[in-house]
Amino acid sequence: MIELEFRSMFSKEKYDSLKAFLNEKAECLGQDDKACAYFIFPDRLLKVVHNISKGDAKVSLKLNRIGEGAAFDEMEFHFAEEDFELAKKLFGNLQLNVKYLEESQQRINYIYKDYEIALKYGKTWGYHLEIEKMIADLGEQEQAEQDIRAVSDELGITLMTDEELTRFVRKIESNLAK
Repeated sequence: MIELEFRSMFSKEKYDSLKAFLNEKAECLGQDDKACAYFIFPDRLLKVVHNISKGDAKVSLKLNRIGEGAAFDEMEFHFAEEDFELAKKLFGNLQLNVKYLEESQQRINYIYKDYEIALKYGKTWGYHLEIEKMIADLGEQEQAEQDIRAVSDELGITLMTDEELTRFVRKIESNLAK
């Protein structure tokens, strides 16, 4: 499966109005707060995630960088939440030549018109959301992207372009140590 994912950033006021709208019109899947350790490679992203609200943890590998297209081939496996710190330590001690970021995020997940929407707040990204859809192959991408853009128009948000995402992510990365 391929994850098709778009992002939008906005103000606290827009966040509050989106939350009210989605609570009324979408299926709320609940709170999904996370603590994340990001290992940022030149060509991919590895995350060690403590799913605080769900009581578990996972390792996730996206096989491309944010800002290099909306379609992500992603692999993940889940493990016990009590092993989260050990997993961070394990990857941290591999002495990988990567940038590292650790951050928590508040998150509420919704299903709206067959699309997953994560309404989020974190220190680095501020108020933002992700709209995503799992597709079986890249032949489905064009139609799914059109549908996601229609949903974003309905929500009154502007999706970030690849160029905007790249600039934003590179700015964050420029402030991180290896």
